[in-house]
Amino acid sequence: MAKVQGTYDDLFTAVPEALAALLDSGDTGASAAVFVDGEPVVDVWGGFTDAARTTPWQRDTLVNSWSVTKTMTALCALILADRGVLDPRAPVARYWPEFAAAGKEAVLVRHLLAHTAGLPDWEGPVEELYDWSAATARLAAQAPRWQPGTAAGYHSLTQGFLVGEVIRRITGRGPGRFFAEEVAGPLGADFHLGLAAEHDGRVALTVPPPSLDEDYAASAPGTGAAPSAATAIRVRDGNSVAWRRAEIPAASGFGNARSVARVQSVLACGGAVGGVRLLSEAGCDRAWEEQFHGEDRVLGTTVRYGMGYGLFGTTYGWGGWGGSLVMVEPDARMAVAYVTNQMRGPEDDNRGLEVVMAAYDGLMGLRA
Repeated sequence: MAKVQGTYDDLFTAVPEALAALLDSGDTGASAAVFVDGEPVVDVWGGFTDAARTTPWQRDTLVNSWSVTKTMTALCALILADRGVLDPRAPVARYWPEFAAAGKEAVLVRHLLAHTAGLPDWEGPVEELYDWSAATARLAAQAPRWQPGTAAGYHSLTQGFLVGEVIRRITGRGPGRFFAEEVAGPLGADFHLGLAAEHDGRVALTVPPPSLDEDYAASAPGTGAAPSAATAIRVRDGNSVAWRRAEIPAASGFGNARSVARVQSVLACGGAVGGVRLLSEAGCDRAWEEQFHGEDRVLGTTVRYGMGYGLFGTTYGWGGWGGSLVMVEPDARMAVAYVTNQMRGPEDDNRGLEVVMAAYDGLMGLRA
């Protein structure tokens, strides 16, 4: 069995066992964490940071979590809503006047958070993602593909810029800086929206699925997805220095399972972790408010969206391209995170769910 390092409560041995099994099945490297009541009951890692498998994964290894990043940006918006400076039901143009162009004057902030704004595709060059002003100006000028609020289509890259620009207009700080100063810093969480050069040595680059190379591009996992004009994002783009330095608040967050679970434990624990309160309980409940339930036009699958999170029964959270995932279970005050540098094809990737189910095994023992 693959060697797994870290610490875990004896009741949660199923989690490191699940991680070891994934590494044994061929994955390069990963970390997993479970927090209950804001405290880690699992914090484990294993494997390697590179495709050649020469450098072991360390406790402080960072990896691109792809769309798990969306949960961090959503949390920032929920914090501002809880402070009363952001109204999710207000028009986006209240905060970002230029956004009213091209028939978007009726788009509400909650539409951005729930993928119902009608702006799902990034149609500009990849390089423009690295230029905040250019990216947000492009989206402000774009016409919606459907009447906002009437349908959902996963805003894979665009959601972060849309929500992030609202954050910037309200606070005067970009989402990366706001997150660092208001969330990661106070919580002591090693998660970054825009990664400084000093951390490059800790990064585990993304490894494409077996038999594929770095030209492998993101695609929707569903079979009923509509044709898209979106610019293809390749693994090599995500592995570039430019991607790490940029703020792409839907897809370029760098962290590990420990930091992801710690941040999202805020929602699992009613707004406070380790004596640090970021939200009221009512502010946490806002994440649960269902905004859409039906077929996603981009993913081609049935979804339920809340305020920035996917809703799944008694839990909410989201996963990223390549397998990373975070799940919040408020009833159990539990947050589970799994991050990996090893991609698999979307049709063959239940790894995050396997880690979540292993965490539930431990939770049952905890409650016994």
